[in-house]
Amino acid sequence: MEQEARGIVVGLPLSLDGSQGPAARKVNAFCARLRKETDLSVVTWDERMTTVEAHSLLREAGKSPSKARGAARGKIDSASAAIILDSYMQSN
Repeated sequence: MEQEARGIVVGLPLSLDGSQGPAARKVNAFCARLRKETDLSVVTWDERMTTVEAHSLLREAGKSPSKARGAARGKIDSASAAIILDSYMQSN
């Protein structure tokens, strides 16, 4: 069964208090440019604490992401992205 994307979910790096700092403003600017390039909906989603959750999940799976660099960092980023997408999908 072939499926097509219906939208793009982008992690929004909010501060712990929920405010938008420089990184969140960069993401918003990126999303504004992305919306001009695609007909898909572009949604930002709070990514607070996803890296912490990704570390925990990887440890539970027997991985040791404590001093993440290089490929290990990629695993953490991928796990964080999956958490963000899952959170978004669960909310809808």
